[in-house]
Amino acid sequence: MPTLAERLGHPPDARLLIVNCDDLGFCHAASHGVYRALRDGVGTSASIMIPCPWAREAASHYRGEDVGVHLTLTAEHDLYRWGPITHAPSLLDGDGGFPRTNVDVWEHADLDEVRRECRAQVERAILWGFDVSHLDSHMGVMQLRPEFFDVYLDLAVDYGLPIRLSGASTQRAIGFPFRDLASEEGVLFPDRFLYAPGIGSRKAIERTIYDLQPGVTEVYVHPAVDTPELRAIGDTWSGRVDDLDLVLSSETRSLLERAGVTLIGYRELRDAQRAG
Repeated sequence: MPTLAERLGHPPDARLLIVNCDDLGFCHAASHGVYRALRDGVGTSASIMIPCPWAREAASHYRGEDVGVHLTLTAEHDLYRWGPITHAPSLLDGDGGFPRTNVDVWEHADLDEVRRECRAQVERAILWGFDVSHLDSHMGVMQLRPEFFDVYLDLAVDYGLPIRLSGASTQRAIGFPFRDLASEEGVLFPDRFLYAPGIGSRKAIERTIYDLQPGVTEVYVHPAVDTPELRAIGDTWSGRVDDLDLVLSSETRSLLERAGVTLIGYRELRDAQRAG
């Protein structure tokens, strides 16, 4: 069987890297930062949080970049809230938005309402003009429980989209073969995924670039410009600002070149998946 790199038209020993910019639409500062990362930096892909208040404004600035849907069922901030676009009762907490944690979603969400909400988010992205390149999920809520993963995989099959998946070690740790199930359905995903806890990916990404293995690796950042709005949302603002500095830095670009890394986006995976 050809490797994923070969299916994308590269030699099997190619070191391919997706730099995904999460949280487009999260707030105005994040949207501005994500588009700067894609247009002026080393960002190669992004994903939009459709339910967030600034998502529609972010869509108005779209110019055909590689953007997927960041399926969103949680709203983790105490003072900044967003909720389901389908107004699904089981996806609301008592504070007017999505639950703050994955566990709360897993314990209380009705799966039919989850399915309708996630499909509605994809359809709204398409309606707003996005050429959707992939699916991933905010805080990993769709990936780590079998019943939620079933919805995630069904959407990937229905729309012909690749997905973000945690690595093989996570598959072993949580006890169900989500990577194998996706492969059986013909859904593509990167060979490796770098998980960086919290917001701010500089150290993890720099280490990964030095040791990048052949194949397709995905890393992610949360770029944003420094504004009073961003600081008011919560204490993650400094990590987001540093992520933007990281992807705009000429030192980062030089590091990638010295390591022999080829930057790609999710659109390449989507085209290969749809070609069979």
